[in-house]
Amino acid sequence: MLTGSCHCGGAHWSMEGDPGPVTACNCTLCRRYGTLWAYDYENERIRLEGPTGSYKRKEDPGLEILFCPTCACVLAWRGMRLHAGNRRRMAVNVRLADPEAVARLPIDHFDGLESFKDLPRDGRCVRDMWF
Repeated sequence: MLTGSCHCGGAHWSMEGDPGPVTACNCTLCRRYGTLWAYDYENERIRLEGPTGSYKRKEDPGLEILFCPTCACVLAWRGMRLHAGNRRRMAVNVRLADPEAVARLPIDHFDGLESFKDLPRDGRCVRDMWF
């Protein structure tokens, strides 16, 4: 199980099983937050515990960003629309995990700013993005 915690320890997430590749996105939010995302569905493989605040874009929000109300670490995003079977897509920020636990996870790059498409893999892993 992979786990991550905000800086103050008030909120944390867990993800069961192999997270697979994580995503670096260059959209207006993700590039500002510096996040790396691992995906699944809320209350399936991903669980979030502790208090959270949320931010939603004003115009037709597709997702909300969940953060610790005390230390402001970005924990996750949660989709605003339900998928088949009332499942809600969610992603956790693996930058909040122990670096050794996620160091070897490959990174997929997503152009969330212009094309809204996956970009070719460049062979980098999380350990290559820490600095």
